[in-house]
Amino acid sequence: MQAQPAKPAPDHPNIVILLADDWGFSDVGSFGAEFATPNIDALAYAGVRFSNFHVAGSCSPSRAMLQTGVMNHRNGLGNMPETIPDEHRGKPGYDTVLNHRVVTIGELLKAAGYRTYLTGKWHLGSDATRLPHARGYDRAFSLADAGADNFEQRPIEGMYDKANWTENGKPATLPKNYYSSRFVVQRMIDYIDEGRASGKPFLASINFLANHIPVQAPDSDIARYSAMYQDGWTALREARAKRAAALGIVPAGVPMVTMSTTPDWRTLDAEERAAAVRVMRAYAGMATAMDREVGRLVAHLKAAGDYDNTIFVFLSDNGAEPTNPFSSLRNRLFLGMQYDLATANIGRRGSFSAIGPGWASAAASPLSGYKFTASEGGLRVPLIIAWPGHADIRAGGISDGLAHVTDILPTLTELAGVSGHGGRWRGGAVEPVTGRSLVPMLKGGAGSVHGDAPLGYELSGNAALFRGDYKLVRNLAPTGDGAWRLFNLKADPGETRDLAAAESDRFRTMMADYRAYAKANGVLDMPAGYTADEQINRYAFEHQGKPRLIRFGLWVGAFVLLLSGLIWALRRGRRAKSG
Repeated sequence: MQAQPAKPAPDHPNIVILLADDWGFSDVGSFGAEFATPNIDALAYAGVRFSNFHVAGSCSPSRAMLQTGVMNHRNGLGNMPETIPDEHRGKPGYDTVLNHRVVTIGELLKAAGYRTYLTGKWHLGSDATRLPHARGYDRAFSLADAGADNFEQRPIEGMYDKANWTENGKPATLPKNYYSSRFVVQRMIDYIDEGRASGKPFLASINFLANHIPVQAPDSDIARYSAMYQDGWTALREARAKRAAALGIVPAGVPMVTMSTTPDWRTLDAEERAAAVRVMRAYAGMATAMDREVGRLVAHLKAAGDYDNTIFVFLSDNGAEPTNPFSSLRNRLFLGMQYDLATANIGRRGSFSAIGPGWASAAASPLSGYKFTASEGGLRVPLIIAWPGHADIRAGGISDGLAHVTDILPTLTELAGVSGHGGRWRGGAVEPVTGRSLVPMLKGGAGSVHGDAPLGYELSGNAALFRGDYKLVRNLAPTGDGAWRLFNLKADPGETRDLAAAESDRFRTMMADYRAYAKANGVLDMPAGYTADEQINRYAFEHQGKPRLIRFGLWVGAFVLLLSGLIWALRRGRRAKSG
């Protein structure tokens, strides 16, 4: 039987994971954003910014890899419940929930004597054996769904029948003054304080809903940006690229593509522009509201004397969300019945809004693509790691070496002095950790801990293979044509120049690497005609649309029967009187 890790000494570091939802590569001030994120930026300048860090193109696979250090097809998230085609359900690696063959960072650190807490979005399974309380977290107030309303206990209408919040595995009720970012931080502060007397270090995993659909923010935060965004997404994309270069996040003058799905700002009419400007102001306000809560947490830890001995990790789960929920007449009619869609109400309580592909392209600047795609705008996101009281981590450093979300777990266990599981856990075999510790890069080491080793990825048919400075990538419709392309990310992070023909030997070698990865991880080909967008719509109809139609049909049927009965009774009464 495996020996359990030794209990950590009292001076072992606390760990805070700050996971943003759907933040693009330049959606942080210290990465190029124009909106205010001073508290996250303070962590950036106290630690290291990773400018070449990659996750999955959608939330659950990234979250599963963050929790376990294991690639998504090995941890059960080969696809998500909302996007998996029926043909893949139940196949190995396509559980759509975190499987029981992996060990979470919560389980590892709890076994090593840490207090372990989680608040916010989970989205890795909702049954009793898969909620965070069953996966290593002493206390957890979590949302099992992909997203929910930010002002009330309300689901994303049309996707879920309720907002599935639980505390410690039991259904929970949100407070009346609820706002998502404020709540998940306050609940975490409460957990930390309640366990302080134990003297044990803590793991605090805070999983924000910001900035997932629906985009919503306090009025004062939206008003802060009332003079911005009138010039549109193309101008913003260019401005962010310049700021990112000035900050040293990307090379100066990096070439950029114009994404084919991005509308031309100049063709929008006045009403369309007003709505677009308003939603980006709400998006900026939502980010700033989240940053303020990060600052409140940091201030609390400073006051308690915890700050200097706390490791902070900030990242996003994928690139910015390009989905336009109003792209179909069916959706517009349905959402119009559920929400106040007036332009003046965008971003407020009772609203439903999303930034769409135009602003998402700016959030990814200067990269190509966004959430769902395997392009850099979908996979490359900001990562900040800081340990303010630890001299070995170079404050204000920027690392441009390749890093991956599976690297976070081994990095944190090394920094915490906690043993990994080595593929064995509680007497049984488990999936080995595939990530590599980023500690050498935190200490200023040049290059990447992955060296020239191939690193594969696939989700919903969109796929990539990283090797050194190069990336092999394929995107299916609607954002791609299914063709494989080769890019040198060091020279061309915007993926503007396909090198497949010019470097044909490298292209063939990396294709062989991808095939080996796909075989080893049980990657399945997508059914003909599959798109993630269409699958999400199908999921929504099957889980919400069809039941609502059935209920509506039953209601109409009952009404017709009742009306028919009344008419029959009236006619019978008239006949009786006339007789």
